[in-house]
Amino acid sequence: MSSTGTAPLSESRQRLAAMIDHTLLKPEATARDIERLCAEAVQYGFAAVCVNPALLPVAVANLRGSLVVPCTVAGFPLGATTTTVKAFEAGQAAEAGAREVDMVLAIWAIKQRSYAEALADMRAVVNAAGPGCGVKVILETCLLTDDEKVTACRLALEAGVRFVKTSTGLSTGGATPHDVALMRAVVGTQAGVKASGGIRTLADAEAIVKAGANRIGTSAGIAIVTSP
Repeated sequence: MSSTGTAPLSESRQRLAAMIDHTLLKPEATARDIERLCAEAVQYGFAAVCVNPALLPVAVANLRGSLVVPCTVAGFPLGATTTTVKAFEAGQAAEAGAREVDMVLAIWAIKQRSYAEALADMRAVVNAAGPGCGVKVILETCLLTDDEKVTACRLALEAGVRFVKTSTGLSTGGATPHDVALMRAVVGTQAGVKASGGIRTLADAEAIVKAGANRIGTSAGIAIVTSP
């Protein structure tokens, strides 16, 4: 038994936990909420804690000495800020101790086929974050056609991102097995695939992993890994 009285996770649940980004991006979240989030992430062996930039220092301080990665966001949640702003956010996050940054794609650029601008946007964030801070790019798949998703994934590989990610969880839809499988087919083993948005049960998580995700963003991580 752990110090909190909870039963240890099975080996299969430990593997699943190690894929989860324990996430709290609500605007009303406080430092105390983030402290609790970090403690939970360490206890359950989650991959990362993802928080808004203003509270990133709290996460960094509370995860120091653990295997859990501090993560934050850039250009969130619309992806419609300028490239300069996104790059500044990423650089500032890396300086503050983030080891991962989830940026939002310049969705507008993909929709109007301004692919050079979409690529430059991602590349600027990757460069600003630096080699010690991996970048995940959020496609917001619910707003893209399948062809646009494929194009965005190809550009993401060219930009050097470490993960392509389905969703912010704040738009019109979240992760689906179809989108995850499509993204995995494009990126192969060159990048990870993170699924987020609407993943709340063990069945949801298992379906997403089966489709090809190797990271899951969710606020329901504890319920997922401890469910019967």
